[in-house]
Amino acid sequence: MVLGLPDIIVVVVFLAVILGTGVYVATREKMTSGNYFLAGRSLSWPLIGASLFAANISTIHLVGLAASGYTDGLVWGNFEWGAPFILIILGLVFAPFYFKNKISTLPEFLERRYSGASRTFLAVMGLFTALMVHIGLSLYAGAVVLEQFFGINIFLSLLVISVIVVIYTVLGGLKSVVMLDAIQSSILLVGAVIMTVFALLELPKHGIHKYTDLVHAVRPGQLDMLQSGDQASGGLTWYAVLLGYPILGIWYWCGDQTIVQRVLGAKSKRDAMTGPVFAGFLKILPVFIMVFPGVLGYVLFKDIIGENSNDTLPVLINQLLPAGLRGLVAAALLAAVMSTVSSALNSSGTLVAIDIFKRIKPNLSGRSQLLIGRVSTLFVMVLAMLWSTQGGKFTSIFEAINTVLSMVSPPIATVFILGVFWKRGTRQAAFSTLVLGFVLGVVVFCINFFKTSGDGIYLIQLIRDIHFLMQAVFLFIICTANFVVVSFLTPPPSPKAISTLTLEKPMSFITKGKLTGYTDPRLLAGLLVVVMAILYLIFG
Repeated sequence: MVLGLPDIIVVVVFLAVILGTGVYVATREKMTSGNYFLAGRSLSWPLIGASLFAANISTIHLVGLAASGYTDGLVWGNFEWGAPFILIILGLVFAPFYFKNKISTLPEFLERRYSGASRTFLAVMGLFTALMVHIGLSLYAGAVVLEQFFGINIFLSLLVISVIVVIYTVLGGLKSVVMLDAIQSSILLVGAVIMTVFALLELPKHGIHKYTDLVHAVRPGQLDMLQSGDQASGGLTWYAVLLGYPILGIWYWCGDQTIVQRVLGAKSKRDAMTGPVFAGFLKILPVFIMVFPGVLGYVLFKDIIGENSNDTLPVLINQLLPAGLRGLVAAALLAAVMSTVSSALNSSGTLVAIDIFKRIKPNLSGRSQLLIGRVSTLFVMVLAMLWSTQGGKFTSIFEAINTVLSMVSPPIATVFILGVFWKRGTRQAAFSTLVLGFVLGVVVFCINFFKTSGDGIYLIQLIRDIHFLMQAVFLFIICTANFVVVSFLTPPPSPKAISTLTLEKPMSFITKGKLTGYTDPRLLAGLLVVVMAILYLIFG
C-alpha cells in the first residue's frame, strides 16, 4: 500500500504540527532541570491521564491488538481492561506517596524506603527496559509497519521518527513530551474510531444486520472476554489473566519510570491521584476501537487476510478507508511510536542525571543535570536505533516483550507492593529479592528465547509449557517468599524513617480523610470499578 498525495499531505502536516508544537513549548520558557525532568511540577490531571494513555499505546498495540482480535478475539482485550484496576492502585496508593515525598525518580523512592543499593538496581533496570523495549522495539515495530503499510523504507522511517522525537524531547523535556502526548493520543483515538466506524458500516454489505448475525459469523468464543480450559485462545485463561496481569501491571504502571514520570510532575496531590484514574477510563476504549476491529476484519476480509493475521490492520485500511483518511491512520501510527519513544527518552535522561550522576556528585548543579540529561538522551537514542535494527531477529515482537516482562516484573512488583503495605519489610529483603528475581527472570528468559536448546530436559520443557503470565505468577511467589523470610531474619526498619513511605493500615488509602466532593479521586475510582464490573458482566 502506497500513500497517495492527500495522505502524504496529512502525514506531513501532522509531523509539522508535532515538531512546531514541541519547539514552541520548549522555547516559550527558560529551561531548568526541574522543567526538563518534571515539567516544573505543573501538570494537571487531564494532561497526566492523556499522557499515560499515549505513552502506553504503541504501534505494537495498534497492529498487534487488531491481529489478536482477528485470531483469538476480545480475550486479548484483558490486557487493556486490566489496566484500569492497576491505574487505580497507582492513583490512590502510590501517587500520594510519590507526591508527598517530592520524589523525582522511582529509584529514589526505593532508596528512601529501603537503601541505595535498591535504588541503583532499579535505575539500571529502568534504563534497560527503556532502551530495549520502550524505545528499541517500538522504533522497529513502527518502522516495519510504515514500510509494510505504506512502502516507506524502514531505515528512512527510523531516521525521520528518531530525529523529530529527539528534537522536541531534548529541547523541551517532560513538558513537551506531555503536551504532545495529549495531541498524539487525540490523533490515535480519532484514527482508531474512524477505522471502527467504517468497519461497522461495511457489515450490512456482508449480510450482517444485527448482533446475533455477528455472533454466528465469528469464531466460537471470539466475542468473549473471559475464557477457560482448552477453549482459551492463546492460553489466556481467566485465572492466568486474573493472577498474572496484576504482577506485570504493578511494575509497568506503578514502578516503571517511563510511565510514572508524568505523575511525578503533577502540580498537586489531587492531580497526581486523578490523572491515573482518568487514564483508566481511557483504557476502556482500546477493546472497542483496536481489538474489536480485528474481529470485524475476520468477518469482512478473512478470505484476503487468511493466516497472515498481522495483515489485519493494513487490509482494513486498504479496503475501507478513502484517500486522506489513510493518511490520518498513518499519522496515528506515527503518533503511537513517537509518544512511547519520547516518554522513554525523557525518563532515561532523568535516570542518568539524577540516579547516577547526581548520586556520584551530590552538589551537581541544575545546569549540569540539564546538560547530562540532554546528552544522555541523545546517547540512549543512538543505542536504541542500533538495537532496533536487530528487531527482525525476533519471530514476534509480542513474544520479545512478554519474555522481558516476565523477567522484570515479579521482583519489582514485590518490593513496591510489600514496601508500601508492610512496614516490616527491610532493605536486605528488598535488595536480595531484586537480585534473586532478576537472576531467575534471566533464566526463564533464556529458556523461552533459546527454544532450540535444552530439548529433552523435563524441567526446561515444563517451564516452556507454562504461559508467560503464569510464569510471572510463580516468580512473584518465589520473590514474595524471599522478601518475607529475609525481612524476619533481619532488623526491622526505623518506624520514623518509613512513616511517610508506608500505609498506616492496609485500607487507609480509601478510608483516611473526608471525601472532598463528587470529584474526589476515591469516588472516581469507585465509579471506574463499577463501570468495569458492568463491562465484564456484559462481555465476559
